[in-house]
Parts: sequence; structure tokens; C-alpha cells
Amino acid sequence: MRLLLLSNSLREGSGYLEWALPHLVEFFASTGVRKALFVPYAGATLGPDDYVARVAPVFAQFGVAVEGVHATDDPVAAVLRAESVVVGGGSTWKLLRDVRAARLLRPLRLRALQGMPYAGWSAGSNLACPTIMTTNDMPICDPCGFDALGLVPFQINPHYLHGHPPGFKGETREERIREFGTLHPRVWVAGLRECTGLRLEGDRLSLFGDGGACRVFRHEREPVEIAPGGDVQLLMDAV
Repeated sequence: MRLLLLSNSLREGSGYLEWALPHLVEFFASTGVRKALFVPYAGATLGPDDYVARVAPVFAQFGVAVEGVHATDDPVAAVLRAESVVVGGGSTWKLLRDVRAARLLRPLRLRALQGMPYAGWSAGSNLACPTIMTTNDMPICDPCGFDALGLVPFQINPHYLHGHPPGFKGETREERIREFGTLHPRVWVAGLRECTGLRLEGDRLSLFGDGGACRVFRHEREPVEIAPGGDVQLLMDAV
């Protein structure tokens, strides 16, 4: 498989996907594709056409044309013939609901397993996991089940923030992930800090970015901090 899973799209003081641009350029250059089928379903307050209009200029910078899957006559057929698929962030709940309603879960998984390049950020990274249970956003709709694509055997928590922000006294992100681990003790969780990402080539996983270390969790183990460039292959261990 060829996966590029980003934590986020925005960085303070930078343009949309600007921090990720070198990684996107290298990933798509290595695949040789020139067209990407974009899945805009995570947009809740942003309409699908507007979402495509936001993403397309970024990809045009490195010669990849973007088409929205919602605008195709047959979304399933579009996925089955796609050169690559890109899944944007937003509401993970709405994304999974709409992907499921369009009957795209199986085709997306099939094509990715066949080696079709898949890139996503935030909710799009969550969708690549076995379930969406480690997303951060509110359940604004019923996705009719939590099972996602299962392209990787571990869970991702995008936008991972360690400790308490000033003035906040609720549960930390780590405490929430530990709750997940208590109920799912054999599943690894990767806490991806802002401006970091994971890339899978075949069965080799790597961590990149300049947003700090990835914090890795598993039940009854001390969390591990792994810096970009460090060995994250343990996440690929079977659950």
C-alpha cells in the first residue's frame, strides 16, 4: 500500500496545506499519478464544490488535477478507476456516514490494497484506521457503525495535544486515549501532533514532519515519544 496520513491541514501563519506541501509533492511524484479523486464528505459547513475549490489549487502546484467524487456520475466506478484518492478533513462522523451511504468503503479499501495511492488529513487519516473511535470531533451524525477502512492496524488521534491547555481542566487527550485502550487493550494508538504525518510504503511505516514527536499508546504500557525519522514500525504489529 501507499498511504500518506497527515495530522492536519492548517498551521498558524501558513496557507492551506502549506506545511505538508513538500511531503505531498514527494509522495505524488513518487507515484507518478496526475489525477486525484477527492472525497469532500467531511465538510460539514463547507460544501463539496467549495471544498474541491479549496484543495485543487494546492495540488495544481505539483501537477495533480483534482476531481470531486460527488460530481461523478457513478462514485463507485470513479473510485475503481481512480489513479489516486485524497480524503479531506472535517467531521469524521459525517465523512464515514457519507462514504458508507455512497457505498464507497469497500471500493476504497480494495483500491488502496491494490496499491492505489491514498492521502488524507485529519478525518481522512482517521478513515484509514480500523475504526473512527479515536477521532476528536463531536458525533454530529450517526455513521451507522464505527468500522472504517482498516488500511492500517492501528488507530490515529490527529491534532494530538499533550497535557492541559491553559485554563482547561477537563480530561486530557491522553486520558481519553487511555480510556479507549482500557476497552481495546490490544490496539496501538498514534497521537499525531500538528504538522506530523505517517507514510506507509508497502509494509514500511515512517514518521515525518516538524511538529514534534508522535506519542504512541497501548494499554498497560507507558506511552512512548517517537521523533520524526524514528522507528514507528511497532504500530504495524498485528492487534
